[in-house]
Amino acid sequence: MKKLLTATLVLGLCGAFSLPANATPEDDLKKFRTWHEKRFPNTPFHDFINGVYSVDPASRAQWEEIEEFPPYELNIEKGKELFNKPFANGKTYASCFENNGEAIAHRYPFFDAKSGKVITLEAAINACREANGEKPLGWQKGAIADISAYMHYTSRGKIINVEIPDDPRAQAIYEEGKQQFYAKRGQMNMACADCHIYNSGNKIRADILSPALGQVSHFPVYRSKWGGIGTLHRRYGGCNKQVRAKPYKPQGPEYTALEYFHTYMSNGLEMNGPGARK
Repeated sequence: MKKLLTATLVLGLCGAFSLPANATPEDDLKKFRTWHEKRFPNTPFHDFINGVYSVDPASRAQWEEIEEFPPYELNIEKGKELFNKPFANGKTYASCFENNGEAIAHRYPFFDAKSGKVITLEAAINACREANGEKPLGWQKGAIADISAYMHYTSRGKIINVEIPDDPRAQAIYEEGKQQFYAKRGQMNMACADCHIYNSGNKIRADILSPALGQVSHFPVYRSKWGGIGTLHRRYGGCNKQVRAKPYKPQGPEYTALEYFHTYMSNGLEMNGPGARK
């Protein structure tokens, strides 16, 4: 992997795009969108939710065949069953969420002024369990990914709308996420942006690197490599391992901040999860 990455990625392009440290989130979002639209002029804005399949016709044709019998359908069904299964106290997950948990996933993650923290959907799922006397679930796969997949499925077609309020605590978390996205790490000295900004659309072996715009829209995701469905933080950890960096803890402050920034950068696009990828 190291040989292929270093041979394929043109790291000299890294100066071609950057977000100024003193820019507002709105400024960042505008520049982020504009850059992707210029890099992929034949991809309509709304189609970026389809990742690499929005920029490569051959890959899209294969993916559309897979979507005829989606491998994540069973996960949605499992998630629905778990979501509606009563806790020991007789309540269900619906008791913890606005609109009974239906069609709300597009509002996550959000900044909670009371706690001063950013709340992801998976964090809210486990908080609901603990509030009802249940043990928390593992963060990366299994039941939590299934429940999240079901909740995201009910938000399909809803517009991603993450807010960065005028609160210094929220702004600080956003800036931390921005730093996580652009910071070099690991033995290979690479950032998220190296693959998904500067080299988006380029190849590593037979795989095409997906654009960062719209990436979060299809999570949780069923990956053929995994043989199952996993959360966004599971994917973050896998990316860190690929560049030979030690992953952060799922749902820790680093990945939560990254998710906050990463999702905000896809504001205005439709939720399309769960999805299927290689």
